[in-house]
Amino acid sequence: MSADVIDFPPQFLELIQQALPDNDDFAAFISISQRPLRRAIRVNTLKISVADFLTLTANHPWQLTPVPWCAEGFWIELDDQQLPLGSYAEHLSGLFYIQEPSSMLPVQALFAGQESPLDVMDMASAPGSKTTQIAAKMANNGLILANEYAASRVKVLHANISRCGVTNTALTHFDARVFGAALPEQFDAILLDAPCSGEGVIRKDPNAFAHWSLESTLSIAQTQQELLVSAFHALKPGGRLIYSTCTLNQIENQQVIASLLAQYPQAVQIESLHDLFPGAESVVTPEGYLHVFPQRFDSEGFFVASLRKTAGVDRLPHPGYKVGKLPFQPASRSLTQLVAQHAKDVGIEWPETLYLWQRDKELWLFPKRVEPLIGKVKFSRLGFRLAETHNKGYRWHHEAVTALAKAASSSLALTAEQAAEWYKGRDIYPDTALGKGECLLSYQGQVIGLAKIINQRVKNSLPRELVRNGPLF
Repeated sequence: MSADVIDFPPQFLELIQQALPDNDDFAAFISISQRPLRRAIRVNTLKISVADFLTLTANHPWQLTPVPWCAEGFWIELDDQQLPLGSYAEHLSGLFYIQEPSSMLPVQALFAGQESPLDVMDMASAPGSKTTQIAAKMANNGLILANEYAASRVKVLHANISRCGVTNTALTHFDARVFGAALPEQFDAILLDAPCSGEGVIRKDPNAFAHWSLESTLSIAQTQQELLVSAFHALKPGGRLIYSTCTLNQIENQQVIASLLAQYPQAVQIESLHDLFPGAESVVTPEGYLHVFPQRFDSEGFFVASLRKTAGVDRLPHPGYKVGKLPFQPASRSLTQLVAQHAKDVGIEWPETLYLWQRDKELWLFPKRVEPLIGKVKFSRLGFRLAETHNKGYRWHHEAVTALAKAASSSLALTAEQAAEWYKGRDIYPDTALGKGECLLSYQGQVIGLAKIINQRVKNSLPRELVRNGPLF
């Protein structure tokens, strides 16, 4: 990238010069903004440990450098650029998530030095990097209410949650400003990774400043203040609220926090993040926030603040919308036991933290801790589909299979070539003799699907939206 690619707006440069008064530091910011961003991944510990992942990928054509603030995060340098990261088998089976290291910071702060919260809200979730990171921190226990305002991004959010084997989520599609009134004091912890002007992502997106203006920045900050107030009301007294952005100016960062402190001076306390990780002191502000400029760690720019709600506050008036009746019914104990036994016969089991619900012929698993929210908010997707009933039994859903089934001796272990055929939506013809009926398929020790065996042929049942074209592993 040449130095003249990015045309910084003069008013933006004035804001940055105020934040970086040292001329050399300011010059370093301008210089690094012209350089491509390093790529990075986060190991998904819902499916594999970091140690096992490193062993599994030891011979891959890449070099991994640990991210100092996230034990699961690694910068990645690829020797072979021909195969995209998203086409690696480990990505397709959900063993890692492609995520910029700075964006791992908010979730690290959310779980710093405390027991894992049971009820968490991610107020602006898509595409799912932080939601899946939260789920891994919670080991799929408890509940994550994952909200996304943009309808076009909800499908992407669900796809990433499904790929990573996340089972403790409820998805909503709202302007998050409603939650403070609709769900007062409901959550132990809340992450508000707020919509922002995106100044920190300039190295990934040279067009980030195409529509930048001081006026739009001030308008965005007003929305951020309203979202922060909503989050604060939805938080239980004693709970933790993380506010983060991928922008650099103080208008959308420090000043937004200052507005909440001014409004609720007796009920909110700043938690300093100076010791969140070795080196955090180099990016901590006098208030205790993390303000990461790209030149500090050769990363994206990011801002993270940790707030503690120290007392309850007067509730907001309810927004007055009608939720409507949930079109599901809890399954009876006898049906639950029957379905659980049939599921176990094909290798699917689920923990006691999930309940079986039904809608007509559909069977779904909901997180137990979602029950207090039923009737208070409308869900765009709750839990995940387990199966559909039919005359000959049950048709198990791919999402449930890959999230809940474990590879066993009865699974059919595929070769790399066979697994690639599976992801391309094609039937597989193994050389070895096969049994009849349904069979779990595994690759690299991970279940990647459930297939029917018909005349020594493994019939492909991969959902069409997951079928991949082009080069694979």
